[in-house]
Amino acid sequence: MKIAVTYDNGNVFQHFGKTENFKVYEVEDNKVVSSEVIGSNGTGHGALAGLLAEQGIDVLICGGIGGGAQNALAEAGVQLCSGAQGNTDEVVESYLKGELVSAGTTCDHHHHEEGHSCGDHEEGHSCGGTCGGGCGSHKPAFTGPNVGKTCRTHYRGTFNDGTQFDSSYDRGEPLEFICGAGQMIKGFDAAVAGMEVGEIREIHLMPEEAYGMPDPNAIFTLEIAQLPGSEDLTVGQQVYLSNQYGQPFPVKVTAKEETTITFDANHEMAGKELNFKIELVEVK
Repeated sequence: MKIAVTYDNGNVFQHFGKTENFKVYEVEDNKVVSSEVIGSNGTGHGALAGLLAEQGIDVLICGGIGGGAQNALAEAGVQLCSGAQGNTDEVVESYLKGELVSAGTTCDHHHHEEGHSCGDHEEGHSCGGTCGGGCGSHKPAFTGPNVGKTCRTHYRGTFNDGTQFDSSYDRGEPLEFICGAGQMIKGFDAAVAGMEVGEIREIHLMPEEAYGMPDPNAIFTLEIAQLPGSEDLTVGQQVYLSNQYGQPFPVKVTAKEETTITFDANHEMAGKELNFKIELVEVK
């Protein structure tokens, strides 16, 4: 079996139609035996679906994806698992364990079934409308010489007690993003907007400049019977559901009773003050 993941700097790229690379995994006996990164060689979901079919891809794992792209993949015979985020290697391992959920459907190649959804959520049971850089009308609330440009930065993120939660230095690869496009948290984005190449800046962000405060409306309980596949979920597990617009978003299982299951859609960093050491490596 061959699995392709939209790929950017080690992570799942969030916009299928704009992806420049795929990481392709060869799987035998439920284990990854090899992997390689290939270029997309074209733009638009039709060309990309055709490329995947030519490569003999059985499964595509990606972030956001539109209806037209889903149809193109279906026509090409490629199974889709959308709404993924994070490190591509870890996401593929989760898929092979049957732990990924795509728009409410558990992406498990052992017993994959179509049509599972989380049912109709009430208003507010969503990811809060974060566009992850895909909103064409997004306008930054700050200015700077780097706004609208592709920036590559190294960074180290710590909590107030000094505990490190993330570091591009440890991964050996700078983070690349378009400054001011909404791809980064506001405080980080605004800091990079005014930096010069080679500059190192240390910033302290309040929750409002980072992942916001926890939203009690983002914690909700569903009947297990309404969400096929949820009976196998465990407390602490992160999966993906879809909101009322069909957009996938990550949630964590916080409680599970005999007939109900409770999810928290708040970001794990919500309510936290964050510190970053940022080094601007390149602007292009």
